[in-house]
Amino acid sequence: MEQYTVEQAARRLGLHVKTVRNYVRDGRLPAVRVGKRYRIAREDLAAFAGLPDEAPEVRRHAEVSSIVQIDGVERREMDRISTMVTGALAGGPHGLRVEFVYDEERAHLKVIVLGGLEESAQVLRIIDALVRQ
Repeated sequence: MEQYTVEQAARRLGLHVKTVRNYVRDGRLPAVRVGKRYRIAREDLAAFAGLPDEAPEVRRHAEVSSIVQIDGVERREMDRISTMVTGALAGGPHGLRVEFVYDEERAHLKVIVLGGLEESAQVLRIIDALVRQ
């Protein structure tokens, strides 16, 4: 929670310090007393001044979880796909996780991809190219 001193609030409002202090003492400007000084919350100062409350900037982040199932994959093919995908990711994007689950009896390979949108899309393109070969 961002807070201002009376002096900082006066500067932001373009008023004299005594004027702001009087507003606080009169109860027109909400403040909390900390020791011998007042602290004014950013939201209270914005509301008092009639300014829109500036919301903190939120950096958006999106992630994807994908499971790719490939049927009819023999053990050699599974080894080739997992090696190629793992090799393509070596030294690559951080925060990207790829796991392989192979069911030899059913000849199913599942590739689990967890991470950012673009990074995951790259892995899916690599898998697509390997499966088409």
